[in-house]
Amino acid sequence: MTPAARVQSAIEVLDAVIAAARREGASAERITADWLKARRFIGSKDRRAIRDLAWSAIRLCGEVPETGRAAMLAVARCDPALAALFDGSKYGPAPIGEDEPVAAAGLAPAWLEERLAASGISREQGAALLDRAPLDLRANRLKTTRDRLAAVLPVAAQTTQAPDALRLPAGTPVETWPEFAEGLFEVQDTGSQLTCSALDVRPGEAVVDLCAGAGGKTLALAAALQGEGHLLACDIDRPRLSRLAPRAARAAARVETRLLDPGREAAALTDWQGRTDAVMIDAPCSGTGTWRRGPEARWRLTSQALARYTRTQADVLRIGAGLVRPGGRLTYVVCSLLDVEGPEVVAAFLAANPGWRVADQQVGAGTPRGAGCRLTPWDDSTDGFFFATLHRL
Repeated sequence: MTPAARVQSAIEVLDAVIAAARREGASAERITADWLKARRFIGSKDRRAIRDLAWSAIRLCGEVPETGRAAMLAVARCDPALAALFDGSKYGPAPIGEDEPVAAAGLAPAWLEERLAASGISREQGAALLDRAPLDLRANRLKTTRDRLAAVLPVAAQTTQAPDALRLPAGTPVETWPEFAEGLFEVQDTGSQLTCSALDVRPGEAVVDLCAGAGGKTLALAAALQGEGHLLACDIDRPRLSRLAPRAARAAARVETRLLDPGREAAALTDWQGRTDAVMIDAPCSGTGTWRRGPEARWRLTSQALARYTRTQADVLRIGAGLVRPGGRLTYVVCSLLDVEGPEVVAAFLAANPGWRVADQQVGAGTPRGAGCRLTPWDDSTDGFFFATLHRL
């Protein structure tokens, strides 16, 4: 495939991503994978090049572009070598027109940039949200240690702030390694690992992961329990929760799962009311802290959706608090850098619930923010998170 043909292919991928973003369809990752799967004749080097070109355009354009070509022209405006490939050659893109529309570069839609600025994030800092993320692993304490795992990995790894974390170059095919099949590690961002450490789970405790999803944090909590105690993982999303069981089996983790009905979560957890030692609340959120992995998410977010998230966050924090025994604790987490989803939610809860106090944040990283702590790619080399641990008096 010629370089010009790669550019044209990336434009086609971008057209599909843009269409999906407008109708709240599949992610850019899924769109790209499906596009390439339908074209098995494309070689591995071409596949990587097409993906890299498309992702460069997605990261550059703050608002959803009109077309994939307009998005790619925004990249070409910054790269003369790429602009030269718009030459009308066979299978390549047509020459650039004199008044042809070019997508605008930026961090995010204007309303969202304003929200980030109000949350103490400059545009320069926000740019780090669009860098490519490294690949972090969590050594599974149920089967190994970080040092032993590092010694047997096929490639060299660096340690990070989290006690079980190792860092590898982005794109390392770890899921093809026998160590993965053996359950010696899970792929988990260092920031996510640190939020689990903040809950300070101990062997023998009763623990609930209220919004477990596919179980990344659940498995970290299971490792901290060391096979002692009881861990319940809950979610309202059946397909996501169903992915936890095979992951737990591979990791040798003991986890009970429970599917909850939306709007009836508290009723489904009456047997855990007021008797849980520790509750993890990884609340649904805007995902502004994860743009390094899904940069097109900023094209999808609306102010109306953000308002819905904040209402849901207040609800799940209230439900989770009801599970905690006197003297127990919970950790509230969002992978968002917007204050309205983090500090403001916790502040409102504390104002309405005087029987709770803020715990000291002792995870060895992060910056204080409100009643909690913020992790960022520019200060901590992690995804963006806000978390706060609260104790019930």
